[in-house]
Amino acid sequence: MGMGSQGYFKVLIICLVTLIGSTHAQLELDFYTKSCPKAEQIILKYVEEHIPHVPSLAAALIRLHFHDCFVEGCDGSVLLNSTKNNQAEKDSIPNLTLRGFGFIDKIKSLVEAECPGVVSCADILALTARDSVHSIGGPYWNVPTGRRDGVISKAADVLRSLPAPFHNLTTLLTLFGDAGLDANDLVVLSGAHTIGVAHCSTIATRLYNFTGKGDTDPTLDSEYATNLKTFKCKNINDNTTLLEMDPGSRNTFDLGYYNQVVKRRGLFQSDAALLTSSTTRSIIAKQRMSTQRFFFEFAKSMEKMGRNKVKTGTEAEIRKHCALVNS
Repeated sequence: MGMGSQGYFKVLIICLVTLIGSTHAQLELDFYTKSCPKAEQIILKYVEEHIPHVPSLAAALIRLHFHDCFVEGCDGSVLLNSTKNNQAEKDSIPNLTLRGFGFIDKIKSLVEAECPGVVSCADILALTARDSVHSIGGPYWNVPTGRRDGVISKAADVLRSLPAPFHNLTTLLTLFGDAGLDANDLVVLSGAHTIGVAHCSTIATRLYNFTGKGDTDPTLDSEYATNLKTFKCKNINDNTTLLEMDPGSRNTFDLGYYNQVVKRRGLFQSDAALLTSSTTRSIIAKQRMSTQRFFFEFAKSMEKMGRNKVKTGTEAEIRKHCALVNS
């Protein structure tokens, strides 16, 4: 073989190795087809058996996925327990109301029984969130898999990276931007507030002490604010009462949230913030045109969010237990 051919083959091999390396480092649909062919079916079956009896869990599970993806990327770090040397994400104040950990642990144990050490907790969370929302009549979106589980989970990172109910539009756009998401994704993904509940404590300041003078946020519809203060959140210290994000259809994935927002009845300041720019207002108007359109857009934005800073290939690990790093 002449020098020319040898050089050619070297280049070819380098190209192939690079190609394999780069494809390996990306998510792909049906990633577990060979390594654990029944994995997605096991997850779907468990979700379809249980979520119809507790539809409120669908909101909890998609929220868990959001909170995971915005901190350290979609790597299951929100599922880790604190240790004596480290306060984990789940013990940060914004995450104290997260639910669904036991549900994910149960699914993980079923998948582990089928294929030990193969399917990541990050992928289980992403698939469970999708299947749960779809099982209550919400949109279906593609969940490419191949995420690995991160080993870093710090409570302090949550306050830095996670969008909060009291954030204004500028802050929201910055944090979404850090997660690879834009204004359209912000408005579309806020639509997840069409399901689920919030605690009175989240909006207490809006109702009772907005500027520190015992006043109510003027951007909240005054009739709605009075109603909330009279019948729901009767004082600023109420930490237990739950409010429907989209009153009357909290278990139905529909356009109700956007209808609330345009009436200035979005519960959070971050909901009201969507009305503060013509760009975001026009995105809301587009979503309200049809449920089909909203579902299509939501699916696109969820798939995009699910790719945020994922760990793949040989990075990180596949945890045996979602709450613990492998020893």
